[in-house]
Amino acid sequence: MALQRTLSLLLLLLLTLLGLGLVQPSYGQDRMYQRFLRQHVDPSTTDGNDGYCNVMMQRRRMTTHHCKSFNTFIHEDIWNIRSICSTTSIQCKNGKMNCHEGVMKVTDCKETGGSRAPNCRYRAMARTRRVVIACEGNPEVPVHFDR
Repeated sequence: MALQRTLSLLLLLLLTLLGLGLVQPSYGQDRMYQRFLRQHVDPSTTDGNDGYCNVMMQRRRMTTHHCKSFNTFIHEDIWNIRSICSTTSIQCKNGKMNCHEGVMKVTDCKETGGSRAPNCRYRAMARTRRVVIACEGNPEVPVHFDR
């Protein structure tokens, strides 16, 4: 009886915290964060060439069914990228106000046209530029590369 009462109180406390927004379920946010990491983060290099894009786009599963036309790899550690989420919010391309901007080392990979999945071909442009990412959650983490 005492154990059942304790479990009931713990469940009530958890539901109360969820209702107040102090504890958030994170499965969807975590899935989007992991996808962001897979598609956009590569701290192992600071500049990529065409061969880099060809290999990384395939390795990161963005050429399986079709050639993704454009992708950006950020060459910073994840803590530098996550720190962008603490900057002032700006409007995303979709109109939401959960985007943030910062300056990062990146390689932009643009599909050359005429190639077919899974053997897609890309042109690379490595540079330092302003990036805009969408962040969500508590704590906020990057979940979408906006521009």
